[in-house]
Amino acid sequence: MPDSWVTSLDGPGSRRTQLMRALRDAIRSGRLQPDTRLPSYRALSADLGIARNTVAEAYAELVEEGWLTARQGSGTRVAARAAPPAGTRPHHPAAHTRRPVHDLAPSSPDAAAFPRAAWAASARRALTAAPSEAFGPADPRGRPELRRALAEYLSRARGVRADADRIVVCAGFAGGLRLLTALLPETVAVEAYGLRFHGRILQDAGIRTVPLAVDDRGADIAALPGGGAGAVLLTPAHQYPTGGALHASRRTAVVDWARATGGLILEDDYDGEFRYDRQPIGAVQGLDPDRVVYLGSASKSLSPALRLGWMVLPGHLVDDLLAVKGGRELWTGVGDQLTLADLLASGSYDRHLRRMRHAYRRRRDLLVTALRNRHPGVRVTGIAAGLHAVLALPEGSELRVLAAARSLGVAVDGLSAYRHPASTMPPRDGLVVGYGTPPEHGFAAAVEALCDALDRGTGPGHLTGWTGSGGGFGGEQGQAQTVGQETGGQLAPDTVAEGVERWREGGQRTLAG
Repeated sequence: MPDSWVTSLDGPGSRRTQLMRALRDAIRSGRLQPDTRLPSYRALSADLGIARNTVAEAYAELVEEGWLTARQGSGTRVAARAAPPAGTRPHHPAAHTRRPVHDLAPSSPDAAAFPRAAWAASARRALTAAPSEAFGPADPRGRPELRRALAEYLSRARGVRADADRIVVCAGFAGGLRLLTALLPETVAVEAYGLRFHGRILQDAGIRTVPLAVDDRGADIAALPGGGAGAVLLTPAHQYPTGGALHASRRTAVVDWARATGGLILEDDYDGEFRYDRQPIGAVQGLDPDRVVYLGSASKSLSPALRLGWMVLPGHLVDDLLAVKGGRELWTGVGDQLTLADLLASGSYDRHLRRMRHAYRRRRDLLVTALRNRHPGVRVTGIAAGLHAVLALPEGSELRVLAAARSLGVAVDGLSAYRHPASTMPPRDGLVVGYGTPPEHGFAAAVEALCDALDRGTGPGHLTGWTGSGGGFGGEQGQAQTVGQETGGQLAPDTVAEGVERWREGGQRTLAG
């Protein structure tokens, strides 16, 4: 049934908000007629791939609004008074937007590189060894096997100080942040450039966000005392999207601020595991576990489809968070938790990360090489870690380049989309280019199409000799200003084609290993 009235759950807001919007639209247009019985929570959640609790909350709110009715024994139905006016023609939604030919949108890993064999082997071992009680009512903290494995891994790889009792498994970073909103103060500071859905989650919970300016040293912590915030959300390992790591002096300063004011630091360890040119930076949480909530997930390292995340909480927040979460684990499947625990304990997770770091670094180098040859003056930052790069553009050119990219079937983000609406930072034109999503065989063509879009959007040769002067974010401290310098000249083929060929040869060996 859902296919007849829900084309997709998308747009702003949570899954509950998206489902409510889809239901209202279907009722307004007449696709859902009065007295139509809606699917059960279980059936609709299975069809749409969302939690049953999300469907139940959406139905309940629409009943209160008068769109639906609910009677015991009769199920949930479309309210009679919700019929569209006479003469209103049912609206038939347009076909799905065509998928891009080249997906360079940031934030996603290569789905084809998911370690299927290792995951299947871990699933077999984990399910065979699991005690029977694992398949009963779930612990809201998550399976103890996974929490123990995470405690060991995070201590070793990220410098996190935690024991298993302070770790709570959640449905990705977003799921963890939604739970935390019940414990946060009325005002939270966020980075002036960042993921907009973070802000939407906070704002949906009635929390006001105040932006902190960002530069090549990360967020401006000195501005915290004057903003009235009682908590701050940061991406210290690799500021998203600008790319700089939080400077040591600012890491210390934000911890001092939290201790002095009783404030709380939310550490989104974004891209912390993908660092290429130097050793990974340890988590801020290691400086003061009682003032920092550390959040991580498997969305970049494995797949966002797993919906596996974790929070390492200050001891005094554990019980409060569990009270918010409820008595049963409703979000993350036990099977996936047990499988990830085995993947971590067996070393397969580390091996997968090593392989993907090598593969993503090669992609990054190809991107830099192609830009060096086609647009030698373009400034590229934020590439010492992560799965994306930021390309600075001449003032006023971002929209033209994005339009050119769309016409060539290239999905890429504009930098302006990440700017907090209340930020006082001067706006910058730029692109946020992901190099994790395209399949291995299609990456070279995607990079060529991106260069073509830059030509169309700025004019051939317009970026040649342009150095991105007039400011910018800079990326890592002391990193280079233009293409070719950030990677230390590691790749310098005579032509893009030569670079592509070298990459293809090396990449095939890498992925086969």
